[in-house]
Amino acid sequence: MRRHVNNKTKVKISFGSIVCCEETTLLGDITIGAKTVIHPTAHIDASKGPVIIGDSNLIEERVRIINRDTHPMVIGSHNVFEVGSHSESPQMGDHNILESKCRVGPQTRLSNGCVIGAMCCVDCDELLAENTVIFGTDCRRRTQHERPQPQTYQLDFLSKILPNYQRIEKPNFKQTSPTSPLTTSASSATPLSPNN
Repeated sequence: MRRHVNNKTKVKISFGSIVCCEETTLLGDITIGAKTVIHPTAHIDASKGPVIIGDSNLIEERVRIINRDTHPMVIGSHNVFEVGSHSESPQMGDHNILESKCRVGPQTRLSNGCVIGAMCCVDCDELLAENTVIFGTDCRRRTQHERPQPQTYQLDFLSKILPNYQRIEKPNFKQTSPTSPLTTSASSATPLSPNN
């Protein structure tokens, strides 16, 4: 069981989050919000610029989140990154789903309620409108009427079961305000001393 880190890694894990250590790669300045679950073998690379992950996100196995810019990559709350998805999107709102093996490039920003279908690749300079669904082999688009439902039950279940089978990183900061990470900087967190 190991976590790959470099000497510049500064990972801030909020209380209530589950970050599995098994083959997980965390590089650079990463802030993880409350109740977020990160599965084993996930890869989050913030070596070029910070990655700020909001509350109640689900990041599954073999997911790759990479910030290739010096500006912060901000991921909102209640997003789902399914197995093998890849995101370099600099901005992501709330309630988005990246399905298995999809890819979102560094030019594309997601608003709220977007779904990128399995195996779809999106890499154009645009902000996807709310509730946009991209699907199929030719990446067709449509708009859904409602946002995807948050994965509250799944997050609660994983928070209870994963610590029984995985080594978990300990939380090391508490958020000072419940504001969205889209308006919060990484400095709004209060670091904990080893005595807390």
